[in-house]
Amino acid sequence: MAPTSVDEDLRPKDYFDQRAASDMERNLITKQRTLNERLACATRVIAHFQEDAGLAGQITARSSRSQDVYWTLRFGVGWEEANPKDFIEVDKDLNTITGTGMANPATRFHLWVYAARPDVQSIVHVHSPWIQALAAAGEGIVVSQMDMTPFYNDCTILKEWPGVPIADQEGVIISGALGTNRSIVLANHGMLTAGTTVEEATYLCVYLERAARIQLRARVYGPLKPVPGALAQEAHDYLMQERIVAATFDYWVRKTERAFGPMQVGKKNEELNVV
Repeated sequence: MAPTSVDEDLRPKDYFDQRAASDMERNLITKQRTLNERLACATRVIAHFQEDAGLAGQITARSSRSQDVYWTLRFGVGWEEANPKDFIEVDKDLNTITGTGMANPATRFHLWVYAARPDVQSIVHVHSPWIQALAAAGEGIVVSQMDMTPFYNDCTILKEWPGVPIADQEGVIISGALGTNRSIVLANHGMLTAGTTVEEATYLCVYLERAARIQLRARVYGPLKPVPGALAQEAHDYLMQERIVAATFDYWVRKTERAFGPMQVGKKNEELNVV
C-alpha cells in the first residue's frame, strides 16, 4: 500500500475550531459569584496587573434596577483593598441609593456610554503606565501581535482630551468616540473598556495595557508589522469567546488571591449576576 500523503490527512481548521468550542463548554466551568463579588475580584485583578494610579480609575456595572443606575466602588477605596461591601449603587445624579459612601465624580461619563450602548454591562477606566505613555503620545493601538488581536477593529482613540470627565459634555464626547467598539484609548488621559460582563471589561482592560506595552517596546526594533486582517479577525473572535474570557478571569482571581489574600466576602448582596 502506498504511504498516505500528509496533505491528505489535513483536516480543515473549522473542525478543530468546533472541537475546541465543544471541549471548552464541557471543561471550562467557571465560579459563580454575586455581582459585587465579581466587581471586587475585577478591581483586585486590575490592581495586581497594573501599577497603581491613585484613585483616578473607575469601575462600574449596570444595576438590574434601572438603566440609569449602576454599581461602583465607593470613592476613597484602593482597588487592591476592595471587598464586595465597598461597592455602592448610585443613580444618574450620583446619589447613593444602596450602601455607604460616594461615587468617584468622574464616573458620570459612564452614564452616557450605558445610554448609547445597551449591550454594555460593565465599564473599566484606568490610567495604567503603558497606556499612559501611549495616550501621552496620542497613539492608538496597532494590532501587530496575537495578544493584541482582541482590539482588531474593536478599539479606537479619542484624539482630543475633553478634560476631567465630571460633567455631561465629556460623556457625550467619550461615548460618541467609542461608538460600537469595546475599547478606546483616550489621548492625554488613559483607557476605557466596555464589556458585556464585568469579566469581559476586565479582560479587555488587562489586555489593552499589555497591547500598549508590546507596541511601545516593539517600536525600538523598527516599524510595527500589523497582523493581516483576516488572521487578526480570526484571532480576535477566538480570544473573545465567553468561556476563554471567564476562565482567564478565574485564573487571574486565583493569582490575585495569592498576592493580596482572599476577599472579605461578608454578607452577600442579593443582586443577580449580570449576564
